[in-house]
Amino acid sequence: MHEALVDFATAAAESPELRAVLRNPQLESSAKAAILADLAGDEEPLFTHFLQVVAEKGRAAELEEIAKEFERLMAREERRLTVELTTARELSDAESGAILKQIEKAAGRKVEATQKVDPDLVGGIVLQAGSLRVDASVRGRLERLRHELVKT
Repeated sequence: MHEALVDFATAAAESPELRAVLRNPQLESSAKAAILADLAGDEEPLFTHFLQVVAEKGRAAELEEIAKEFERLMAREERRLTVELTTARELSDAESGAILKQIEKAAGRKVEATQKVDPDLVGGIVLQAGSLRVDASVRGRLERLRHELVKT
């Protein structure tokens, strides 16, 4: 059900027509439930029923937010840590794997990472996990050094 919800929320986010239908206050909840059931199909009856209940309770417009919250709760339950890894150049699979392994060891949790490239970093990495930001980039070090020199 988890995958189905994420996939459905992604499809809804990418479809202006579907979003318009789900957010239309003039469309009855039962009509929205029928539309969602049609879109979900018969492969996962539990998921289809979930979508119908969400629509009948008047929450169809909030499916994207529900999916995000569900993902957050699943990550917490599975002790998953979602991080964003920014590097100055594209990393090989071996390099990113080694970095993620170190993060997993330090955090004691499974890590899921998105990776970005920012050539302005010059070198090193910037790691963002929720509100925690670790800047081990050359640009960050230079910036801290400049700040220290200005202070003294």
